[in-house]
Amino acid sequence: MLASHGTFHHVYDFTEFHLPFGIHIPLPEIMGIQLTKYMVLQLVAAGLAIIIFRGVATRAKDGHPVSGWFWNFWEMLALYIRDNVVRPVIGDPHHHEGDDHSHVGTYPTDSHGDHAEPDGVTHPADKYLPFLWSCFFFILFCNLLGAFPWFGSATANINVTGALALTAFIATFIYGAQLHGPVGFWTHMVPNIDAPGAVKVLLVPMIFAIEAGGLFIKHGVLAVRLFANIMGGHTVIAVILAFIADAATSGAWFIVTPGSLLGQIGVGLLELLVAFIQAYVFTFLSTIFIALSLHEH
Repeated sequence: MLASHGTFHHVYDFTEFHLPFGIHIPLPEIMGIQLTKYMVLQLVAAGLAIIIFRGVATRAKDGHPVSGWFWNFWEMLALYIRDNVVRPVIGDPHHHEGDDHSHVGTYPTDSHGDHAEPDGVTHPADKYLPFLWSCFFFILFCNLLGAFPWFGSATANINVTGALALTAFIATFIYGAQLHGPVGFWTHMVPNIDAPGAVKVLLVPMIFAIEAGGLFIKHGVLAVRLFANIMGGHTVIAVILAFIADAATSGAWFIVTPGSLLGQIGVGLLELLVAFIQAYVFTFLSTIFIALSLHEH
């Protein structure tokens, strides 16, 4: 959505950056495509992810622990997504029902009693990490950029979150099709039904329609959930700030202004928490959808 004025400029997309004191920085048109603020912010988010994790990878490539609080923070987030989301949820797609799905005993234990993987051995779910890590950190940086004045969160735009959800759907299909084949991806949605032939003929199409429809709906909700939460937070901040302007001409400005500023600070801190939570929720649900496409029902 393009707009140029208004209280809610922070949640709108523009063809220019609006800075204090009436300074506007117009964005160019490249090869017939008009750049917008959210396009630039997405490039910034992707660039931050690349720069930070190239730094983490460079420090970890020799096998020594990453040092420094800044690098440790990002490494901790990456390992949390790996060890508490991707590996437990996806597990080993090649295990079948009745097999032991746990990995207890697969790897030796370390000094703390936890299961540690030997050098050169990776978890079966690690092949899906690049995509899921990319989702988490791209969304996180997009969300966090909204905490800076005169920037904004690209994830407050339904077109951006819709594209992210479409990417998650495509990844779900590709990963499922790699394991089961393009046709098997769809047919394995229907579990084996132990029923008479006539009943089975009736149930299988119904179950398939429900499962296939649910797959599209779940990814659609993925887009709406992220958009609504980020958009809602910025809208609340805009409304609270609007109280100051509305009270400027009244005698209550000295009461409303401090209260609005404190309210904005409180909501802003909550927005920082929401930025991490929504990136986590999107990644967690995407992991579940991928796991469902891999494992037999």
